[in-house]
Amino acid sequence: MAKKKTSFECSACGYQTSKWLGKCPECGAWSSFLEVPEKMPVYHGQDIAAATPEPINEIERAVHFRYSSGMPEFDRVLGGGFVPGSLVLVGGEPGIGKSTMMLQVCEKLAETGKRVLYFSGEESPTQIKMRGDRIGAVSGNLYISSEVTVSGILSQVERHKPSMVIVDSVQTVFSEDISSAPGTVSQIREATTKFLFSAKRSGIPFIVIGHITKEGSIAGPKTLEHIVDTVLYFEGERFHARRIVRAVKNRFGSTNEIGIFEMTASGLVPVPNPSAVFISERARDTAGSAIICALEGTRAILLEVQSLAADSNFGTPRRMAIGVDQNRLHLLLAIIEKRLDFAIQRDDVYVNITGGFTVSEPAADLGVSMAVASSFLNKPLGEKDVFIGEIGLAGEIRSVAQLEKRVREARAMGFERVIAPSGLSKNIRELANREFQIAEVATLKQAFDLIF
Repeated sequence: MAKKKTSFECSACGYQTSKWLGKCPECGAWSSFLEVPEKMPVYHGQDIAAATPEPINEIERAVHFRYSSGMPEFDRVLGGGFVPGSLVLVGGEPGIGKSTMMLQVCEKLAETGKRVLYFSGEESPTQIKMRGDRIGAVSGNLYISSEVTVSGILSQVERHKPSMVIVDSVQTVFSEDISSAPGTVSQIREATTKFLFSAKRSGIPFIVIGHITKEGSIAGPKTLEHIVDTVLYFEGERFHARRIVRAVKNRFGSTNEIGIFEMTASGLVPVPNPSAVFISERARDTAGSAIICALEGTRAILLEVQSLAADSNFGTPRRMAIGVDQNRLHLLLAIIEKRLDFAIQRDDVYVNITGGFTVSEPAADLGVSMAVASSFLNKPLGEKDVFIGEIGLAGEIRSVAQLEKRVREARAMGFERVIAPSGLSKNIRELANREFQIAEVATLKQAFDLIF
């Protein structure tokens, strides 16, 4: 009798090998290999759509009919709403609000007469009912099930013909075709692939929820990000009320959009004016505080940058950045020391973007630099000033993308002056008037002389 062949698979990244290894050569995880029988999953003919080749010029243009989730901020991230037959992956840390958000979306759809199936392998129907009572999700068109097998889920979908399917979470679902334990890469990949086939065949949107690991990726899969149509990440500090939903992949819309929500006792509430929220608690006449305008997708948002420069008690000063890239902070400190002749190399420097927001674009350079200079000199900046601009190594202020949109946001929020890179267009200059000024600066030294 032939010996049954087995292989070993890394439970962290899915790397396969013919023998057990203590450390995964792909992702570096220790003791992560599990023995997996070499049994190929079986896909039935009805699971896979026909793949007849067609000339590209004879293929009809697809018009994606979308229907709203009932939450404008969530629709913005999706690109306008749900596309029939799409597969959406929602990731985030435990407790950040993924299940609450999805239950709210289910309720909004159920209120419009659409039938929704919610499969939960982590919570019982009674627990979900308790959350539903709290946030008002009690529609009769919302069906809850604790089924965790892929075949059971798909059979219920076939029987009930819902308008939307939620799977919470993909780590608890397993397929009988795979012998490995639930939550392993093989199981997650197999379950998601079958959900994809079912979504494309039936035209029903599927949403699968995935947890984030300590390393910051969805548990098991970067492979899942290639399978699904849309990947949404929940961001935000657990101790802050605000949550950000960011699209990192979207086959039916922009990947630069974000939605901003606030966690309340009745669920997640959209924030219609993020700028007013993020700068509402700014302290007045305080050194080290500057206002910047960041661009997220099609939305300009005003944020507060706080900085603290203090004498260091050690030979090596400490630098800490929250919400700003730390390497970028080191670069800006070197430019400040060289171009402004500041002896800042002996000071501890701390920089923070308030509200738990993270800014990765270089347009925040001028605001961060002015906040550091303000704290170093212990002189507050103008309360009605907004700083926009990228700083080069020579100390020059470089232009940034969509500057006009940023200037309009600053004007709409009642600020009186924008410090921006020189060489502005005619449209931007026309925004200036008696109540609103636009100061053009070419170098960091020129901006410093203008402010201080």
